[in-house]
Amino acid sequence: MTAALDAILPIDGYKSGHVFDYPDGITNVYSNFTARMTRIEGQNETLFIGLQMFIQKTLTDNMKAFFEADVDEVCADYQRTMDLYLGPNMFPSTDHIRALHGLGYIPLRFRAVPEGTLVPLRVPSMTVENTHPDFAWVTNYFETVLSNSLWMPINSATMAFRYRKLITNWARKTGSSEEFVPFQGHDFSMRGMAGVEAAQQSGIGHLASFIGTDTIPAIAAVQRYYPPKGEMFIGGSVPATEHSVMCAGGKENEIDTISRIIFEAHPQGIVSVVSDTWDYWKVVTETIPKLKDRIMDRPGRVVLRPDSGDPVKVIIGDPDAPIGSPEYKGTVECLWETFGGEVTDKGYKTLDTHIGVIYGDSITYERASAILAGLAAKGFSAGNIVLGIGSYTYQYTTRDVYGMAMKATSIEIDGVQQAIFKDPKTDSGFKKSAVGRLAVLPQVVGEDVRLVLVDNATPEQEEESVLELVWEDGVWHRFDGFDEIRNRVLDEV
Repeated sequence: MTAALDAILPIDGYKSGHVFDYPDGITNVYSNFTARMTRIEGQNETLFIGLQMFIQKTLTDNMKAFFEADVDEVCADYQRTMDLYLGPNMFPSTDHIRALHGLGYIPLRFRAVPEGTLVPLRVPSMTVENTHPDFAWVTNYFETVLSNSLWMPINSATMAFRYRKLITNWARKTGSSEEFVPFQGHDFSMRGMAGVEAAQQSGIGHLASFIGTDTIPAIAAVQRYYPPKGEMFIGGSVPATEHSVMCAGGKENEIDTISRIIFEAHPQGIVSVVSDTWDYWKVVTETIPKLKDRIMDRPGRVVLRPDSGDPVKVIIGDPDAPIGSPEYKGTVECLWETFGGEVTDKGYKTLDTHIGVIYGDSITYERASAILAGLAAKGFSAGNIVLGIGSYTYQYTTRDVYGMAMKATSIEIDGVQQAIFKDPKTDSGFKKSAVGRLAVLPQVVGEDVRLVLVDNATPEQEEESVLELVWEDGVWHRFDGFDEIRNRVLDEV
C-alpha cells in the first residue's frame, strides 16, 4: 500500500461509502467530540489533550503524500482496494477522492477548548465541520482516526492528573516538598503499549502532569508537536539498573555489583538500583547498611527499586508478617532505621536525601492511594516514595472508560441549517447526543466556575464559546506550546 493510500484510508470500512449516502444538496456536516460517561467512580471530568498532535500527523504530515501523488494512481489504488473489500462493482466512483486531491487541502475547521483544560462529562471538548460546500462528507470521514488518536492521550492525561492531585494532597498533608511531586509519578508504560505511537499518545498525557518518564519517544513527540514557547524541562529520568545488570555480576557478588554501580559507574547524582533480583530484604537490611557510610559520603541519592510482591506491603509493611521482621516494617521504615532523616513541619519523617525508594510494578491509583495513606499512618511523609506508573495503569483502559464519541449534530442542505441528534430508545441515556450547533460557556455554580453545554447555540453564543478556532483549511489559528498546556493543568491541581 502506498503512502498516499495510507493517508486516505485510516477509516472504518463503512466510512468509505457515506459520500454516496448523504442526501442530495448537503453542504455542511458539523460534529463534536465528547466524553459522555465514566466508569471510574467520582471522576466527572476528562483532561483534553492530543488534538494538535493529531492534526499535524494525520491531516498535515500524512496527507502531504496524498496531495503530492499522481491522482490517477491514487484513485486506481483506492478503487482496487474498495473492489477487494466490498466486492466488484459495489463501489461506484472515486470522483470525490479525485476532487479532494484537486482541492489541495483538507477543508475542515476545528474548534476546541485549549489543550490541558478539564472538561466535564457530556460537554464537548471540540467540534469539527467542513468549510467547502462540496466536501460535507469529509467531516465524519476522519472520525475513526480522530477517535483513535485522541482517546488514549485524554485517558492517560486524565489518569495522570488524578495521580498528580493524589500525591500533591498527601504532600501537603504530610509536609513533604511539593517541588518533588512532579518527579513522584514516573512513566514506565512504554513496553506495555501497542507500539511507539501509542506510547507517544499516552506519554504526552502523562507529561502534562509529571516530569518523570522513561518513555523517550513521548519527549520527542512534545518537541515536535508541542514545541515549548519558553524554557521548560519536558521530562527526564536517572541512571538505573535492570535485572540483567544485577545477574551479570553473580548472586554471590551482589554487594560488589551494587558497590561498583553506585560508587564507580555512577559516583554522583541519583542512581536507581533494582534490588529484588534475589533476596530483596537482605539487600535492604544487610547489604545497604554495610554501604551506609560510603552512601552518606556520596554526592547524590541511591534509590532502591523493589520490583515484585505486593507494592503496598513492600513499601509500608505487611501486618500479617512476623512482628519486627523487615517484611512487617516495610522498606521505608527499614531504611529510616539505617539512614534516619528529617521531620517535616507537619511532624512526618522523611528519609535522608542520600537514600530513596521507587516502586513501579503493577501500580494502580488505588494502590498508590493505599501506599501514601499507609506511610502517613506510620508517621512518614509522602516524599518517601516515587511511583512508577506503567501499562498496568495506562494500558488497562479503553475508549469506553469515558464513552468518547464523535457525533454529528447539525447539517446544512440547500442552504438550510438543520439540527440533528440521536436518542436511542434502547439506550440508558448516555448515548443521547447534543443538538444543533453548539457552544461551551463558563457558568458560575456556587463558588466554582464550570463549563456547560449549550445546544442549538446562536451565532453570538458560538462566538462567546470557549471552543476556540484551532485550525482551518490547513492554517493554524491556535498553536500551544507544551509549557502552556502543563501550566493550564497545574493551575487545576
